[in-house]
Formats: sequence, structure tokens, C-alpha cells
Amino acid sequence: MSLIDIFSRLQENKHLLKHELLVQGVIEAIDHGVLKQGDQLPSINTMVHDLGYARKTIVKAYESLKDRGLVESKKLKGYFIVSEETHVTLRIALLLFAFQRYQEEFYNSFRSELGKRFRIDVFFHHNNITVFETIFRNIQGKYGKYVIAPIQDPRVSGLLEGIPSEKLLVVDRYVPMPGAYSFITQEFHENTYKSLLCLVPEIQRFEDYVLFFNGSREIPPDLINAFTRFFSDYGLKGAIREKYDPGTLQQNTLYICITDSDLWEVIKECRHHNYTPGKDLGILSFDDHVVKEIVLGGITTISTDFKQMGRMAAEQIKLGEKKQVILPVNLYKRESL
Repeated sequence: MSLIDIFSRLQENKHLLKHELLVQGVIEAIDHGVLKQGDQLPSINTMVHDLGYARKTIVKAYESLKDRGLVESKKLKGYFIVSEETHVTLRIALLLFAFQRYQEEFYNSFRSELGKRFRIDVFFHHNNITVFETIFRNIQGKYGKYVIAPIQDPRVSGLLEGIPSEKLLVVDRYVPMPGAYSFITQEFHENTYKSLLCLVPEIQRFEDYVLFFNGSREIPPDLINAFTRFFSDYGLKGAIREKYDPGTLQQNTLYICITDSDLWEVIKECRHHNYTPGKDLGILSFDDHVVKEIVLGGITTISTDFKQMGRMAAEQIKLGEKKQVILPVNLYKRESL
């Protein structure tokens, strides 16, 4: 049984469009061992001649097989079988910052909501533009859908526009894109400022304020700007330090920990001195986690719901509808403030 024989038999099915018949034919050929990984598909010209289908129908079918991750095209050589996982309906490239806790929450929710018929290949750019560009060029044109947490760098928007709008979903950080593109992202300045306004009585109880910020590009400038604006508006004199230095913990001070590494150091010192957060000093953190609900009576956090982001991203993939959402942040008041 040849591939053309399979196509000819499937043409008796009047419920499928022509390009769908071709896709189903290749899938059956793989399942029956007629085609194997590494095999080349007939050229578009050959398919037009043997089946009598329009050229655009053949191209549409081959592109659909590419989206499933079953086929890849090689310049000037043709289309080749690269996977025998015919149960997969869509192959997705997921490009994230790093496998940090909040990224893990996003991935687990995204994976669970999609189910088993979607293949997800995960890549990490670590907020390095060179790494981002290298990964992007290696994956471009090989996937049916791209879910990308971009670096807020002027070069990135131009790269992303190289992907058709219906195949790209931008998540986490917002970058300017043409109106046809979908995004599910955060907004840092206004949302953070509004959360701080809800904490004015608690914050004003302290005499000093320390914000830990090491200048890392991983931390959005809008987040820092929200704090400086808040301190200025309320006449609060705060200090910005690159990191927490052990042995410098002071009472009557509010410690604002953007990264968990600084948070754990502050908590460790609290335990060493038997300080009670919310009484002897204050702690404000970002990106909520079940541990922060428990430790030292609970840590107050400002956080985006990354599980919700993952679910919404999966829904956008499955439905294929344009979605443009900026998620709100949640304020969790606990004993540390």
C-alpha cells in the first residue's frame, strides 16, 4: 500500500475537505508504517499531478502537518517526516524566562488545561537577548503555535512580528505589537501602585523603608517606578539596596523583597533575632506561593495569578481566538505587615 493508494481510498470520505483528507492520509501512512521518521513526502508538484488537487490545497495540508509537528520543510529539499506521534494535534513552542517557581505554576496550569493531545517543547532565554535571538531563530517556522514570554528589549518586537499573528501568543511581559496579535500579560506600575495604596495604614507604621533591587533587567523598571512614586507621594524616605546583607536587620523597618532570595535571608535573620514580622518589623514580597501563606504567620504579597495566566493561555490555544488581556494583581494581606 502506497501513500497515493491511501489518499485515493480516503477521497471516498465526503465529510472531509481535501486538505483534511491529505492530512489524514499522511497520519494513516505513519500509523501503518508506510511512512517513517526521516522519509520525504512527495513534492507538491508530484501531488498536484497524481491527485489533481490545487497547489494551494497541497500546501495547506503540508503546513497543517507542520503545525502538528509531524513534518518539517527543508529549503530546496522538500517536506520530511520528523515525528511519528500522530496523536498530537498541535506542536507548541513555549519560551519562558527560566523555570522559576511562578513560571512553574504557569506551565503546570497550561499543561493541565491543554491535555495530552498537544505537544509542548519548553525553552528558556534567562532574560538574555542573545540567547533569546538564538532560540527564536532555531524554532521559527517549526511549530504550529508559539507562546513566548518576551524580553522587554527594542529588538524583540521585530522578531516576534516574524511569526503570523494567529500562531503567536505573548505572555507575562508586555511588548508593543500590532493589533492582530494576542497577549496575556502583566502591568506593573499602576497595579503595584494601587496595591500599595491599599497598604498605606500598615506601611506608615514603620520608620524606615528598604527596597532590595540589584538593577537586574529581570525586574521591570515600572515596578521600581511604582515604589519611588509611592514613597514620593506619601513623603516616605526609603533606601534602595542591591541585596540583603546578613546582620543588617533593623526593627521598625519595612523590608520590600522583590526576589525570593532576599526574602529568605530576611526571614532567616528574623528567626535568629526572634523578631515577629508585622510587630517588630515589616515584610512585603512579590509572587505569592503556598509557603508564603505559612512561614512566620504569613507574608504579605503582591502577585499576579500565574495559574490563571496558564489556564487562559491554554484556552486561547484551543479556541484559536484573539485574546488581549492585562491581568490584575492580587494583594494578599498577612501577618508580616
